[in-house]
Formats: sequence, C-alpha cells, structure tokens
Amino acid sequence: MVRYQIILAYDGTEFFGSQRQAKSRRTVQGELENALRKMGWAGNSVLMAGRTDAGVHASGQVAAFDLGWNHSLEDLRNALNANLPAEMAVSRVRTAPADFHPRFNATARLYRYCIFCQRNRDPLRERYAWRVYPDVDGEILHSLAAMLPGKFDFAAFGSPPRPGGSTERHLMQASWQKQEDEWIFEVQANAFLYHMVRRLVLTQVVIAQKKVPAEKFVRALAEQVEVTSGIAPSNGLTLVEVSYPDNLKFEI
Repeated sequence: MVRYQIILAYDGTEFFGSQRQAKSRRTVQGELENALRKMGWAGNSVLMAGRTDAGVHASGQVAAFDLGWNHSLEDLRNALNANLPAEMAVSRVRTAPADFHPRFNATARLYRYCIFCQRNRDPLRERYAWRVYPDVDGEILHSLAAMLPGKFDFAAFGSPPRPGGSTERHLMQASWQKQEDEWIFEVQANAFLYHMVRRLVLTQVVIAQKKVPAEKFVRALAEQVEVTSGIAPSNGLTLVEVSYPDNLKFEI
C-alpha cells in the first residue's frame, strides 16, 4: 500500500463543493472516491488540501490516498481520468511519504478570481467570471491590493473554519492584472478564512466602482469593520496552486 499525491482540476459549476456531503449531493471528493473504488480502492476517505465552495473551480487542488497499485504513475493517472467524470481531471501523480497530508503539510494556497465589466449578459464567459457593472477603476484596484500583503486580522472578510479559531492570516501576495477587458485578482496566503477571497473581491470591486469610500478598506484591515455585506459569486473563483516544502513538491 502506497500513499499517492495528485493534482486535480475541476469545473465546479455542477458540484456542491469539494467536500463529500449527503449521498444526494454531487461533490468533487465523492466523484474521486467513486473513481478509486472502481480501481480497487477500499479506503474510507481521500484527503484534500482544502475545501472549495459550491461552484468554485480548481486547476491545482491536491488530494492524497493510499492504494495498492502495481503499475506506473502514468498508468494510475490514466486510470483515474478514465473513471472520473468529464468535469474532473488528474494532471500529475507522485508517490508521497506515508504521513503526507495535503492540507496540514501545505505552506500556502494561491487563488485567482476573474471579473469582466459589461452591461449585458454573456452566458459563455459568466461560467468562469463575474460580470460587474458599472466599470471599475483599475488604479483603485491596484492600490487596494497593495495594502493586503502581510499579517492581519481578516475578521471583516471571513470567518474561521472552527468556531473561536483565529482570524489572523498571512498574505504573501495580492495583485490585480488586466487582460483585455478582464481583471484578474491573484492572492496567496498561508491559509484563508471561510469566504475570505470572495469577500475581498466584492469589497475591492464596490470601492473601485466608487460606491464605497476607500477609507473603509483601511478600517476593515485595522479595526475589523465590515465594508459591505455579501460575497462575490463563486463562479469567478479558482484554486490555482497549493504550495509544499521542497520534499513534498512535484518535480518540475
């Protein structure tokens, strides 16, 4: 029996999140476990690097499982992809230490959120991006993102995974980049609060639309005062990468 570490991509549109739930609800974990069972896996639960909400996508989710497999890593990847639904795919497979845990061994996560500014609906694009209107001020977006790297109490932007848990997080990087008429927000942190990225995005967007003064963003970071209610839609969010110490990384 060997522990395997995989990188998993999925379109989250039709999933009720990544974590297994009731049998009637389709999840990423549930589909991965179904695929493994077809290959002789007899485990109780696969391990995953983190939870993604319903509708959230991933290009770099990490999962781990123990499996007796007498073929190559490439054969394992191909077998998994043959048994997974079309919305999911494994890009890489490696053997890992027996005690590897994709969540607890992770040192950082990188998320990407995509918006575009347009008055009319665009059904094809809106599967993976949030359409906002009126337009945003790019200079304001840049200035807000520049405030985020560092250690802060992000209680104004999310709640801890467990009641009473710490709301302090360390953001390594945060930036907005424009690609044609789209704005891409990338943010990396040691960990994230529940709904934190989507609240950060919504807050920056309403300020960049000049609906809310930028001073409220400063207060949110300094005094944990909520800027605006609600969260950005799930469809614009993608888990891009999970980082690990060198001995647990995939070879480049």
